Amino acid sequence: MTSQELFDKIKQGRFLISGPCVIENEDMILHLAEKVSKIADKHGWTYIFKASFDKANRTSISSYRGPGMEEGLRILAKVKSEFGLPLCTDIHETYQAEPVGEVVDILQIPAFLCRQTDLLVAAAKTDRIINIKKGQFLSGKDMQYPAQKVIDAGNDKVMLTERGNMMGYGDLVVDVRNLVDMRAFGHPVVMDVTHSTQKPGGLAGKSGGNREYAPYIAKMAASAGVDGFFFEVHENPEEALSDGPNMIQPENLDTLLTDIDRILG
Repeated sequence: MTSQELFDKIKQGRFLISGPCVIENEDMILHLAEKVSKIADKHGWTYIFKASFDKANRTSISSYRGPGMEEGLRILAKVKSEFGLPLCTDIHETYQAEPVGEVVDILQIPAFLCRQTDLLVAAAKTDRIINIKKGQFLSGKDMQYPAQKVIDAGNDKVMLTERGNMMGYGDLVVDVRNLVDMRAFGHPVVMDVTHSTQKPGGLAGKSGGNREYAPYIAKMAASAGVDGFFFEVHENPEEALSDGPNMIQPENLDTLLTDIDRILG
């Protein structure tokens, strides 16, 4: 499937971006890719596998970041070859755009980096789909400018993802108005449900979270008419090496997609 063909499917709605926060090992990645793929197929959703090869913005310097780009891309390529799934992963540096774009279908721009012009332009030049996560410090209306940077660099395959706004200290709140405002730009809009339950830096050097809020955020976003949903999943979230308090188990994802399907009709 070409990038344009995948983007055309994304624009039809009901797509799922899902996987663990970070690549922990190959077996775990292949297991989750297969399991979540079956869940997505059950619901008739387009599924895009997502995992990070490097989490460059962890709270503490001692936190696990991932296997690195070379090993991470090898594992992601294996997901594609074994299961035929399109791939999404994030990049943090301009030099990563080209090699990552040779393997994955969607380059994700992290929320903290969503205004980094050089990173957006480098990603755009790969001609892959670009998923820009809305900064926790921006309104939905402000996201027209990062999107325009990608478009002006010659790539109109842009997606925008909501993941909450900072409210006070160490907490995130989702404002449904941001979803409405971003949809008005005409780009596919994604609700990153699990990251929106995050409490950045809330666990003494790492992020905490409240995954119990995920069903309510998901159903709110479905009511607002978003095109796709982002859920980070893990078989044992309490043992995850990154973002454990936010991630849900695959069986919970199955239940959530059932709830979303009822709302979408």
